[in-house]
This record gives sequence, structure tokens and C-alpha cells, in this order.
Amino acid sequence: MTDVFALMGISVVLCAGLLAWLTAWRICSPQALWCKLLTLLCFALLWIPLGTAQIPVVAYVRGFTADLSITLIALAMGSIGHRALGWRATPKHEQAAVMAAVAAAALFLYPLALGWGDLDAYGPGWGSWGMLLILLVLCLVSWAKGLLVLPALVSLALMAWSFGWMESGNLWDYLLDPWLSTFALGYVVKIVFIKCLHAAVRRFR
Repeated sequence: MTDVFALMGISVVLCAGLLAWLTAWRICSPQALWCKLLTLLCFALLWIPLGTAQIPVVAYVRGFTADLSITLIALAMGSIGHRALGWRATPKHEQAAVMAAVAAAALFLYPLALGWGDLDAYGPGWGSWGMLLILLVLCLVSWAKGLLVLPALVSLALMAWSFGWMESGNLWDYLLDPWLSTFALGYVVKIVFIKCLHAAVRRFR
């Protein structure tokens, strides 16, 4: 069951990436029928069995990407829903809050996990009450500030973790992954750079 969920998640993220690429380069409108069919074709091709073991293409992709986080999968599903099904887009400030939280968590987790310090940052993910309390506070603060997407993503990751939807039993792996972290860090750097550039332009006017 965990393998099927992991493969489905990777397929959804890849299809969301394809749809975003087609839209960004204006190759097609995401509302166009053939664009939707192309996305469905991509999903179907990922499940074609290959090799002597007859395992689907997406399983080979999994060997490269590893399992993706619940957060990334949920964001990918939202992206597909917005582009192909006309769901309401996530407000910019909600996106920024999610990316900032992921980037901050990544900067805390990965350097320590790679041995750049004595603190075991990965350990609390096995079920620490302290980590759960921090996530609860984060959700409450976000909700109080009118942010709904971040608490929803954390809640979804916690639910998936409690039911053991993924192969990993560590909560960190449900909340973020290297791919999402890299994107979030790039997003935050871009936003900070643009704000600094605008501030510099206003100063020299």
C-alpha cells in the first residue's frame, strides 16, 4: 500500500510539473482539452511496466527521487486542480507563508542531518511531543493570522503520518523533502531579491 501511494504521489507531481511547464511556455492553455489529455497520457505512461521485472516507469523514477512528501504531493494536486479544473488559485501570501515555513524547516533539518552539529534534528520526527507541540503552535499562529493553507498542509501530513501512508515512519519525511525544500529556498531567495531590488530603486529615485 505504501509503495502504491508513493508511486501515485510521484506521478501526480510529475504531471503537475508538466502542466506547469506547458502553461509557463504558453504551449497550451491548461483549460484546453488536448492539454488535459496530454497530462493524462503522461500519467498513464508512467505506469507502463518495463523490464524483466515488469515494474512501472514511475518505479524507476522513484529510485532517483525517493519518496516525496505529503506537502509536495498536496501542492501538486492543488496546482493541477487550479490549472486543469479551474480551482481557485492559492493567494500569493499563502504561498509565501508555506514556502517560508518549508525553507526555514529545511535550513534547520538538513545541515544538522548531514552532521553539521551535535543536535539530532531528525530524531524528533519519530514521535516527539515537542515537535508536535511546535507544529500545533505554528498552525494556531497561522490560523490567527488568517493563513489557512499552511495549517491544512501540516494537518494532512500529520494525518498521513498517523496512518502510516508512507514507507518512512518519520514525520519530517511527510512534511518536506529535498525537492520541495530546494524549490522553497529558491522561491524565498527570489522574493527577498525582488524586495531588495525594489527598495534600492525607491531609494535612488
